[in-house]
Amino acid sequence: MKVAVVGATGMVGSVMLKVLEERNFPLTELIPVASERSVGKKVKFADKEFEVVGLETAVSMKPEIAIFSAGGDTSLEWAPKFAEVGTTVIDNSSAWRMNPDNKLVIPEINANLLTRTDKVIANPNCSTIQLLMALKPLHDAFGIKRVVVSTYQSITGTGVKAVQQLENEYAGENGEMAYPYPIHKNALPHCDVFQENGYTKEEMKLSNETKKILGDDSVNVTATAIRIPVVGGHSESVNIEFNKDFDEADVRKILSDFPGITVQDNPAVNTYPMPIYAEGKDDVFVGRIRRDYSQPNTINMWIVADNLRKGAATNAVQIAEYLLENKLL
Repeated sequence: MKVAVVGATGMVGSVMLKVLEERNFPLTELIPVASERSVGKKVKFADKEFEVVGLETAVSMKPEIAIFSAGGDTSLEWAPKFAEVGTTVIDNSSAWRMNPDNKLVIPEINANLLTRTDKVIANPNCSTIQLLMALKPLHDAFGIKRVVVSTYQSITGTGVKAVQQLENEYAGENGEMAYPYPIHKNALPHCDVFQENGYTKEEMKLSNETKKILGDDSVNVTATAIRIPVVGGHSESVNIEFNKDFDEADVRKILSDFPGITVQDNPAVNTYPMPIYAEGKDDVFVGRIRRDYSQPNTINMWIVADNLRKGAATNAVQIAEYLLENKLL
C-alpha cells in the first residue's frame, strides 16, 4: 500500500501526514511529493524521515493512493497522470468538485456512491464539509428548503502566508501580505475571488457543493464568507428553513446520533462550539440550537470545525479508509 501525499510540505499536507499516522493508516510506503523547490527536503512520519520527491518521480512509483493538496492547477495537470497508472487520487482542491464525472464525497454522507472506477475523487470545500455534516441528517428528517449561512473562517484556510501575515502584524513588523488589508483586529468579507454575480468563489462553493452532495437541487443556499484572525477552525452561523415543522429536542437528538457530530449546546453554563476548542479535533461541533421565531419551520445553529482536519485532511483520509475497507482500490 504505497500512498503519495502531494503537497506534503504545505499546511494541509503536513496535517495529512499527521492524520495518516494518528489513524494508523496501513501504508507500506509513504511518498511525500512537492514542487521542484522542495525536492530533497525531509518530512517526518512515524518517527522516520522521508525524502520529498517531484511529481514525475511519484507517478513512476505507481502508488495505490495519491492524496492531493497542492492547488487546482497542479491537480488538473497531474491527477489524470496518476489515474493513468492506476492510482486513485483524492483531491483537496476545487478542480474536480463540480465535474459531473467526479464524485464529491463526505464519507459519513455519500461514500456509498464510490466504485472501483472512480480514479479522481474530490474532497469538498472545508466550509461545505462542516455545514453538510449538520445539514444531511436534518434534511433526511425534515427536508431543507433554504439555508442562510455566514462563515467566520480561519486564516489557516488561506495557508502559511496568511499565518505569517497575522504573526507579523501581532509583532508590529512589515512583511508579505496574503490579504489586501491587515487581518489583525479585522474581519474581511472576502474569501477567495469575487465573481461576476457579486459573490465570492467561496460563497458559491457553499451553494453549489451542497446541492451536489445532497443530490438535491431544490435546497437553496445563500452565503457570506468572512475571514477573521483566528487559527483553530471555521465557524458558521446557519439559519435553516425546513419543509415541515420540527421539535428542538428531536433536532438535538438527530444531530447527536450522527457520526462525526458533537452537540455542545448548554448556554446556561456557557457551553457552545468555539474554534479554540475544535482545533486539533476531527468532529464537527454544533450548538446555539434555537428556533427562529421570525418565520415558520426555521432553526438557527452555530457550527464549528477544524478546517485543516475534518475540513481537509481527515475527510481525505476517511475516503482512503473507505476505499480500502470496501476493496475499491
